[in-house]
Amino acid sequence: MSTRAIKLTVNGVAYERTVEPRLLLSDFLRHTLGLTGTHVGCEHGVCGACTILLDGDSVRSCLLFAVQVDGAQVETVEGLGTIGHLNVLQEAFHDHHALQCGFCTPGMLITATDLISKYPLASDDDIREGLSGNLCRCTGYEHIVRAVRAAAGKGDRR
Repeated sequence: MSTRAIKLTVNGVAYERTVEPRLLLSDFLRHTLGLTGTHVGCEHGVCGACTILLDGDSVRSCLLFAVQVDGAQVETVEGLGTIGHLNVLQEAFHDHHALQCGFCTPGMLITATDLISKYPLASDDDIREGLSGNLCRCTGYEHIVRAVRAAAGKGDRR
């Protein structure tokens, strides 16, 4: 099978790799770059666990091939903050107990990052609608909504 060279920036770091055209972006991030915060759940774009920011927009990395993001800017959950310096949204998730098993958390954080940066989120219904493409089997969403509301009220999330 033929391969193709790609260049992209992930979490501010430039990468050049040679990949097979059929390699999914989610697998590229996890297996090639070792960024395992991007979770793979349904592999059909339904659950939202693999959500990343692609040139500033939230997208499902399991629905894209790595070759499709040649030249792009990608941000994964690893780019939001560090254990020693969480961003405002990560702190809000911690403070409001917005995670349980943690499997959906990276996708929720990335989706919420996109929502906070683009929409006024005037009500909890706005937050719920914005997060509706991300599935969580543990929390019942109430704590997640509270965390997003708290972070949205704090301005710059970084």
